[in-house]
Amino acid sequence: MVTEGRLRAWVLASRPRTLTAAAAPVLLGTGLAAARGAVRLWPAAAALLGALFIQVGTNLANDYYDHVRGGDTPDRVGPLRVTQAGLIPPETVRNGAFTVLGAALLVGIYLVWVGGWPMAAVGLASLACAVAYTGGPFPLAYHGLGDLFVFLFFGLVAVGGTYWVQALHLTPEVLLAGAGMGALSTALLVVNNLRDLETDRRAGKRTLAVRLGRRGTKAELLLLLAAGFLVPVLGVLLFGWPLPALATLLAALPLLKVVPVVMASSSATDPATLIPPLGRTAQAAGLYGLLLGAALALG
Repeated sequence: MVTEGRLRAWVLASRPRTLTAAAAPVLLGTGLAAARGAVRLWPAAAALLGALFIQVGTNLANDYYDHVRGGDTPDRVGPLRVTQAGLIPPETVRNGAFTVLGAALLVGIYLVWVGGWPMAAVGLASLACAVAYTGGPFPLAYHGLGDLFVFLFFGLVAVGGTYWVQALHLTPEVLLAGAGMGALSTALLVVNNLRDLETDRRAGKRTLAVRLGRRGTKAELLLLLAAGFLVPVLGVLLFGWPLPALATLLAALPLLKVVPVVMASSSATDPATLIPPLGRTAQAAGLYGLLLGAALALG
């Protein structure tokens, strides 16, 4: 029997605030499908459900693997990790991760039936990387590949895969939209890794932020934000996206307070100052997918 306290711990471990990063690219891909008269509600709903399962499964796997690898230390700043805090036994968190990813696999079977074998490759790669992000013999996040993983799977793959299961083909504008979504999703990771830079370095977690240092990581963040907000402009100019697509630039509003704080962070003396910017970056990424997807669908 699951007690109320245990249920709260599982909700905490699933990190519900990260689910906007999983939902946003699906909304964007569906908006593109609607704009091209190819929207199919059941595949779109299945893509959303699968994306949420993979996100939760990844969060649980990270909670477990960061603990067993020593990546989560008592001086880490940020959301509480239930494994490190002793709220749920490590093996239970690990089993929970594989259970949720198993549910994603079941959803994926339907998507393969709808979208054919390309979706099988996408689905299996997504599931494998969900574990390999912090687990396995070559954890991506520990070798500076986390940023590339997020750009690909929360951008190109998520937007492109959502569009594919509805339209059964891809176009250059889908990849452009996926690149914009991937840029903002990666920006979210960059702020997170900048906050954890010193604790990750001490734990031997060689994220790209650790490799680039603070100055290089801040430059990466600015480039990602610029790329994300250039995409709607290019879409209007190159692919005839409706002018309301430029409303996506409203997603820059939460970032108006993010950039100065991030640029001013020069040391690890108070990494907690980067927690509010992290939330605002997540908000911006969610608004990006929602606003651009809605503008394309309605336009």
